[in-house]
Amino acid sequence: MKINTKEMSYEEVLKLPRLQHKKPMKPQLWLTTIVRLVCEIALRQTKFTYTTDRWEQVKDQPCLILMNHCSFTDMKLAYGIFYPQKMGIVTSVDAMSGILGKLMRLIGCTPTHKYVADLTLFKDIEYMLKKNKTHVLMYPEAGYSFDGCATTLPKKLGVLMKRLGVPVVTVITQGAFHRDPLYNMLQIRNVKVSAHVKCIATAEEVKSKSVDELDALLEEAFSFDNFAWQRDNKISIDVPFRADGLHRILYKCPHCGTENQMEGKGIHLTCHACKKQWTMDQYGQLSANEGETEYPHIPDWYRWERACVREELENGTYGLDTEVEIAIQVNLDGVCKIGTGRLTHNEEGFHLVGANGKLDYSQPPTFSHTLYSDYYWYEIGDVIGIGDNEFSYFCFPKSDVSVTKARLATEELYKMKKTRKKRV
Repeated sequence: MKINTKEMSYEEVLKLPRLQHKKPMKPQLWLTTIVRLVCEIALRQTKFTYTTDRWEQVKDQPCLILMNHCSFTDMKLAYGIFYPQKMGIVTSVDAMSGILGKLMRLIGCTPTHKYVADLTLFKDIEYMLKKNKTHVLMYPEAGYSFDGCATTLPKKLGVLMKRLGVPVVTVITQGAFHRDPLYNMLQIRNVKVSAHVKCIATAEEVKSKSVDELDALLEEAFSFDNFAWQRDNKISIDVPFRADGLHRILYKCPHCGTENQMEGKGIHLTCHACKKQWTMDQYGQLSANEGETEYPHIPDWYRWERACVREELENGTYGLDTEVEIAIQVNLDGVCKIGTGRLTHNEEGFHLVGANGKLDYSQPPTFSHTLYSDYYWYEIGDVIGIGDNEFSYFCFPKSDVSVTKARLATEELYKMKKTRKKRV
């Protein structure tokens, strides 16, 4: 999937019309039927099946549907489960760019900025549920999973559930991550995909439970580990490119501690600094070709990297400072490339400078609980996305910089700042 891009000066971007809010449209059955038919190809290829738990009790009521986000296949799976029932779908602004965005509006999609407080979004969700009388599908993680485990969820989703007062349904997939993992450069694997659809709270239960209890239900539902599932169920993915791009997740060598010298290629992960190499087996586990296997399980390696970033933040040694290519989005026409700039990230948050100093944007560490970072974003490159409800800044590092580390640092810094604030 690609996005419309054009070269423009920063001054020209400032003159562009801004995104105007529009009320969500009721899904058009004729178009959703076409979408469902198109999805059938992927559903057949993946031999898709799903199970349900208490779904029959609530399916005739407008529900808030919360689905985990693993790959581009996710939306197709949702249509495989819920069609012909109508869904309003919360979608990122960049995903609704161009002509495709106009069609997406007709199937009930409404745009929002990732990881940015959007006061109109609640009203849009309420409008879809109560005026349009449709389900509302959201991906609470917003970003794709990097390591096959749940991406950090925003706090107090229970507040949203409580205010809406409708049944809450979760959809957790198995196999979707392995079919098209984000790190693997859009290379599709032949993996059977399934999902479990569960009503975690009826409308009456939403009213009777506290916000903390609702948050706990959601956290339990989103406690999954796709690599553990693959290992424990002996799901064989014996493709010769299974480790391609794995260094995007595992950017730091646990043997020598060097960062951004890892390379995932074929079935191997190699550190070019110390020459240590690991082999990824058909069940998604790693083993060192020589010496100790520090982390056979990929999420364990990822957690170790998080702990390392946390330590850097605590001792004041963390810092990102890199030249970037900058693209800006202000409406649904696409993104505008304005040239190079400089992006820094430290305890004070993000700071982006470009267009000979005319662009000067700062984002504090408490702005968001996580970061819009992505691999091979719309087939352009690895990206760090920051910005507000008016301007989205997509920064493509020109040097060996891990966007994974930037996300980890954002999440850990947010937690540190919030904890300090509570103590004060």
